[in-house]
Amino acid sequence: MCPEGSYATGYSAKVEKHVGASDDTSLNGIRLFCTSQNGVAYTIESSVGEFGDWSRVTWCPAGNLKSFQLKVEEDQGALDDTAANNIKFRCTSGAIIEGPGGDFGQYGGWSSNCAIGGICGMETKMEPYGGAFVDDTSINDVRFYCC
Repeated sequence: MCPEGSYATGYSAKVEKHVGASDDTSLNGIRLFCTSQNGVAYTIESSVGEFGDWSRVTWCPAGNLKSFQLKVEEDQGALDDTAANNIKFRCTSGAIIEGPGGDFGQYGGWSSNCAIGGICGMETKMEPYGGAFVDDTSINDVRFYCC
């Protein structure tokens, strides 16, 4: 959770890019950058998977994060699964921001908007790394909290 009185104004994602015939995990971590009215910044981080690199920070041009869409690849059966691949956020200013993410899946619908304030915390559902011969997915779902 962001410190009291601060809201997420930007984010970064840890993403394993498509590696071909090997196991892909795609979205491996989420960082929210919280800012208070007096400009103090703070970072919070989800559980973080083994693979990928952190993207540059994608910021709201004005305002706070207020809703999101999650890009998810559905179950592929015997083929390689990735689960969550990317996130889009809508800012309180109306801007929509999206950083680099994985290649697979489709965006779901928009979450409900934070009525006042903005997004201030998160909780992720994550599959832990199972080893070299297991089809891993890393982040499978995320819940964002409004304050």
